[in-house]
Amino acid sequence: MDFTRILPEECLSLIISLTSPADACRSATVCPALRSAVDSDSVWEKFLPRDYRSIILESSSSSLLSLGKKDLYFHLSSHPILIQNGTMSFQLEKRSGKKCYMLGARALSIIWGHTPAYWTWKSQPDSRFPEVAELKLVWWLDVKGKIETRILSPNTNYAAYLVFKLKYRHTIGFRRRTVGLNVDIDGITSREERRVSLDSRDEPEHVREREDEWMEVEMGEFFNESRDDGTVEFSLKEIDTSYHKRGLIIEGIEIRPKDIGS
Repeated sequence: MDFTRILPEECLSLIISLTSPADACRSATVCPALRSAVDSDSVWEKFLPRDYRSIILESSSSSLLSLGKKDLYFHLSSHPILIQNGTMSFQLEKRSGKKCYMLGARALSIIWGHTPAYWTWKSQPDSRFPEVAELKLVWWLDVKGKIETRILSPNTNYAAYLVFKLKYRHTIGFRRRTVGLNVDIDGITSREERRVSLDSRDEPEHVREREDEWMEVEMGEFFNESRDDGTVEFSLKEIDTSYHKRGLIIEGIEIRPKDIGS
């Protein structure tokens, strides 16, 4: 029995909206008769976050609200938009529609970050943000960021990633040396500090190149429940003052869902 001929399109759209974006796309591929129902705004409105309008209005991309809901969904899953005065970006995880954020370098707390002898701020053509932070010279490396759990997708396993580059010809203090990476939830460390080298030649299994040609390393993971009052903090630290460090460029810290099923 062909249920697509029996059920009205509104019912089909409602049923599809109770699945996932990935399942909806599969349905249209397997059964072309469902395409009209799958493409409807009522389906993709359900897949967008409830607060998507306020997020977009906070950005300089408010014209996106004129798009159809499916077009808007796929735009947000492939084009991060800047919010918080250009210090943070928002994006959707394509398969699930869950929220992803990146805290730009300007949204981070960097010890001596405003001292030009230690850190400089500059534009970088391949960065989504107006400015990135470049380490000139420090002995004490200490970078922190935080995000409120209420803006993340509930009941979701997240991971945080340091997004960076090394100026290999000018880098000192990172080859064959490790840094400490932490994720804390409401002041409680989710697991032991991770010690990782940021040089991909040392740890190619941990440091990987992203599609945007930046590098990333996982800082840790956490499960976000449905609380409205929590805070997650992230830190990069190396306080061995027996050697100095330079050549690190920080774009930000990205928080995105982890282990999304196929």
